Amino acid sequence: MAATDDISQDQRSASDPIAREHLLRGMPRWLPRAMVVGLLLVALFELASWAFLQLTGFLSTLLVSFVFSLAMEPAVDRMAARGMRRGLATFLVFLVTVVLALGFVAALVTLLVDQVGQVAAQLPHLLDSLIEWVNSTFHSDFSMDKLQQTLLNNAGSIEQYAQKAANNIWGVSSSLLGGLFQLFTIALFTFYFTADGPRMRRALCSMLPPARQAEVLRAWEIGIEKTGGYLYSRALLAVVSALSHYVMLKLLGIPYAGALAVWVGVISQFIPTIGTYLAGALPMLVGLTVDPMDAVWILIFVVVYQQVENYLLQPRITARTVEIHPAVAFGSVIAGAALLGAVGALIAIPVTATLQGFLGTYIRRYEVVVPTTGRARGGARRAGAVGEGPAQEGGRGGQDGSDEGNAGESN
Repeated sequence: MAATDDISQDQRSASDPIAREHLLRGMPRWLPRAMVVGLLLVALFELASWAFLQLTGFLSTLLVSFVFSLAMEPAVDRMAARGMRRGLATFLVFLVTVVLALGFVAALVTLLVDQVGQVAAQLPHLLDSLIEWVNSTFHSDFSMDKLQQTLLNNAGSIEQYAQKAANNIWGVSSSLLGGLFQLFTIALFTFYFTADGPRMRRALCSMLPPARQAEVLRAWEIGIEKTGGYLYSRALLAVVSALSHYVMLKLLGIPYAGALAVWVGVISQFIPTIGTYLAGALPMLVGLTVDPMDAVWILIFVVVYQQVENYLLQPRITARTVEIHPAVAFGSVIAGAALLGAVGALIAIPVTATLQGFLGTYIRRYEVVVPTTGRARGGARRAGAVGEGPAQEGGRGGQDGSDEGNAGESN
């Protein structure tokens, strides 16, 4: 009964205007405003999250364009310093880059079409060899006539597969057109970012105080130096690798030695750690069509050249640009792919090089006095014994200094 009376009393107080006014008077004045502000912040956060998800592709395009512009800007700056207009210098650098990229793609497409044609021409002979091997190994009686009859009996299924493939072609075509449009967008923003680089920095710094302006300019300059240096050093190593593999493939008589050498040079330098072996797989496959021993010689040359590059060429070329540990490079590619997919994997190493260079200007390094190898206990004792000498001398020096100070006070 008491609980029922309390509920009825609360209902009466809630319906009574005088009681409601007393309740509102007891509420803090800031609480309604805080609730409204909290709801507005939540709404703004949801709106910002939705906008960010919708603009992820566009932001990735801007990021890739900005990284490419950092790589192109050193060459444009050198040409502009010699009196050439910045827009014309950017156009020339951009044109050379596009021509090289198109030449690389054309060489690979030519190689692919020729290899597919050779496989198609040798397909009947390969099928005869395969059927003969299957019959001799598994004691079966397959023949080309039976295979053709099986294909005719399954003509309906083949037609269905063909229709599905035709439907997929439309999807592939739309994806191809979308990719071409994205490449055009990246190229356009890269051109504008490179041509208007100084103007962009001036506009950005005009909105910051002088101390912040120095930090932004320092980060920007480090980004230009490290990104351009990394890409240029990789391009130089790619040229050396392509020339070396071209000579090797020509000596072996491998067809399309130029296209294969360019493939090896580009893939081995711009895919860290495993790029060399991925690049060497294609020449080995082509070598198998000529002579199996040629594939063995190509494998030996790829392994030997990789060691020469790691210990002789790369340290000298990257000494003046930037050097990233292979484990760090591979980890950065994995992290970039996890964050932004193929775009993140593409720009992961230049971004890592920039961060490494930027942090290197603020992190102060000291000489390591404690040995990091050998017997730890003995090393620690020796380090302690060595450290005791200066400490004792410092103590004596401190005592001498205090004595001199006392002497000065007495005087």
